[in-house]
Amino acid sequence: MQLEIHNVKIDYPEGCNIILGQTHFIKTAEDLYEAIATTVPQARFGVAFSEASGPCLIRTEGNDDGLIKGCATVLKAIGAGHVFCILLRDAYPINILNQVKNCPEVCCVYCATANPLQVIVASTMQGWGILGVIDGCAPKGVESVEERQQRHGLLRTIGYKL
Repeated sequence: MQLEIHNVKIDYPEGCNIILGQTHFIKTAEDLYEAIATTVPQARFGVAFSEASGPCLIRTEGNDDGLIKGCATVLKAIGAGHVFCILLRDAYPINILNQVKNCPEVCCVYCATANPLQVIVASTMQGWGILGVIDGCAPKGVESVEERQQRHGLLRTIGYKL
């Protein structure tokens, strides 16, 4: 069996976050839509799910046409079945990630990021599958005392810590 490894650069709109994961059932798009819309009603988002059997279509939902199309474009580029993509604006992954992970169809989450993203995909005669992701850049060092204080200050400024 021939196996090839591909690096797929993911392009998505500036100012968005992306969540990629593995899922397993046709109602994924609808359930993720409900999870996001009921958790962060002001969020703008798109959801897409790629089927791995039957018609093998990319199924979409969302409340922002551009983000819905963006999700479909991401899944076309990845080319693997049973993958979902969420593009999110006016909210952050931390606001919805637990609800996404608790969705009965979701098997795993590969990433939730606003960083440059590459997806490492394997292909065989059967199809394509995600091996992992490259999220952002490599570490450049360990934070200093001053950088630690800045991190703590930022978290308090945006309301995540007292």
